[in-house]
Amino acid sequence: MKKYLFLDIDGTLFDSNKLLPSSAKEAVFEARKNGHEVFIATGRAPFMIRDVLAELEIESYICFNGQYVVYQNEVISQNEINAAQLRLVSEFAENRNHPMVYMNAKKMISSIAYHPHIEESINSLKFPHPIHEKDFYMNQEIYQALVFISMEEEQAYQENFPHLKFVRWHRVSVDILPEGASKANAIELICNKLHIPIEDTIAFGDGLNDVEMLETAGYGVSMGNGHEEAIKRADYVTAHVDENGLAKAMKYLKLI
Repeated sequence: MKKYLFLDIDGTLFDSNKLLPSSAKEAVFEARKNGHEVFIATGRAPFMIRDVLAELEIESYICFNGQYVVYQNEVISQNEINAAQLRLVSEFAENRNHPMVYMNAKKMISSIAYHPHIEESINSLKFPHPIHEKDFYMNQEIYQALVFISMEEEQAYQENFPHLKFVRWHRVSVDILPEGASKANAIELICNKLHIPIEDTIAFGDGLNDVEMLETAGYGVSMGNGHEEAIKRADYVTAHVDENGLAKAMKYLKLI
């Protein structure tokens, strides 16, 4: 029976060194050869995943944690952050000297020329510190923003902006999304548009931004390196990403 596979990138497809293991690449191609359809489901922006899309020959993907959905190279859904809310949270961050980064489908721009926390977290994705452009967010559709704060500082944002969603992905960085945004909502949208039973979907992930899709998909697989919340919500926990966890999960599920 055909299954629809939704794969997170960092910590799921990519190993701890942000590289694509040969076992994962082979598993994706074999799963597709066996009749299954493969999607990427990531918090990254479209411009950040071009290489892996090309290498895996994938044309359908979810970016910005559900805010930008593409099927067979056609954008089928896009949902930017409310401009008024984005302005307010940006002013809140500026007043506290918390830097931000703003993303649209083509690029990311920093609110400041340089900050070590931006350097640390963005470099962990193998991208350089983004350039600074004053008031960039005021003239663009922004699908996801990042604020660079500690876990203790995050609470103030949660309390002051209930209509925004904050998801930590790095020691010093938190994603900012519209309230209710998730990879899970994007999977449901794809299922509705393509008339796919949700029971035929399988989600693979490891992070806090994967929790909803692991619960919503017909079957949820957490990597062995997953966040404790991802592991808790999954139907199955596979091996660590560095130990061929994705390929092992696909074999366990008889997808390959």
